[in-house]
Amino acid sequence: MSFFAEFEHVDVLTTGAVGVPGRRTFYLQARMGNRTVTVRCEKQQAAAISQYLRRALKHLPVPEGQPPRNVMNLTEPIDEAFVLGAVALEFNRSGDHFVLHLREFAAPDEGMDDDVDDEDDEAMSFDPDDDDENAGSRVRVSLNRAQAMAFCEHTDRVVSAGRPDCVYCERPVDPDGHFCPRMN
Repeated sequence: MSFFAEFEHVDVLTTGAVGVPGRRTFYLQARMGNRTVTVRCEKQQAAAISQYLRRALKHLPVPEGQPPRNVMNLTEPIDEAFVLGAVALEFNRSGDHFVLHLREFAAPDEGMDDDVDDEDDEAMSFDPDDDDENAGSRVRVSLNRAQAMAFCEHTDRVVSAGRPDCVYCERPVDPDGHFCPRMN
């Protein structure tokens, strides 16, 4: 069952990981008052959102103030609304805020041709203004520049807290060893 959640003036947009490095599950969480929506995502998706926000913030005045670090932690219970698929980001100049659109991952329909061009991929054609009820669950979050900067800094800490990367192949090193293709 799909739903739509909108956070016009979010209190906090954060990311977090549950589990041990190498087996962590990542989440994005939007909170406003006592309302919370949590979306499961991949580590790379959280890092990419942070990267795009940082790139956009680079062209804007430095934001003042940020929420305290403890506010950026995930709030329990973590009830996953959906798995993140496509993401869109826009900046509203008149309102001086970002709008982040999160759409549910949609598995390809059975019987569809597997030889679909990358140009036809859902992530490439994501229209944040599409109100199609069959489009799956969606979340729209509006956040100011200070909240965006806090999200970026927190996400960078969460992403880097995992397994260290191999200095030769840049793949994660497990605590019990690592097969490095460059050391062969």
